Amino acid sequence: MKSYQAKYRAFTMCRVLGVSTSGYYAWLQRPPSVRQLADITLGDVVEAFYRKSHNNYGRPRIQADLHEAAIFPSDGRVARLMRERGLVGATRRKYVVTTIRDEDAKPSSDLVERAFTADAPDQLWVADITYIPTLAGFLFLAIVLDVFSRRVVGWAMAPHMKAELVVDALDMAIAQRRPTNVVRHFDHGSQYTSIAFSKRCGESGKRKVEAG
Repeated sequence: MKSYQAKYRAFTMCRVLGVSTSGYYAWLQRPPSVRQLADITLGDVVEAFYRKSHNNYGRPRIQADLHEAAIFPSDGRVARLMRERGLVGATRRKYVVTTIRDEDAKPSSDLVERAFTADAPDQLWVADITYIPTLAGFLFLAIVLDVFSRRVVGWAMAPHMKAELVVDALDMAIAQRRPTNVVRHFDHGSQYTSIAFSKRCGESGKRKVEAG
């Protein structure tokens, strides 16, 4: 109630909550209990460990630090104190599977056999999809890399992993490099074994291969 006094009258809040106004003011005048004082002290220690971790530690790691300092509060108490102070541990990023194999697709022959080397530009390209976490969700990035120069020769970004994403990256690479007979290495993901992607590879006159 105290935190809402600037917005609501104490009399109104007491009536809504079913407590007497005199009892509320008497409660305000009471000194903190021993338990409340202990919570304040422990909360300061918990927050100090949290800040020392650069705001990364969650309850289990904070608990471990407290045990090393010979302080043994319950898990629930530490969790409550962290919650009251708005201390939230960093969470692991969600993992997104970008290679979803199409069991019905017929894989191409592997001409590379893990030998990722080239004697000149545009002899061997490799391609892959990765993801980038953003505040609005995941963005997916498809790239085409020239093995000889280690340069990205084509890329495309979209909020999805449809076949058009890898086709757009391939189109950029073709437009920029205009290769004549490049070997292209990619995984067994459904995007790279799709009809649209296979057709684009055929139109560009490239030999396409797949990773195992």
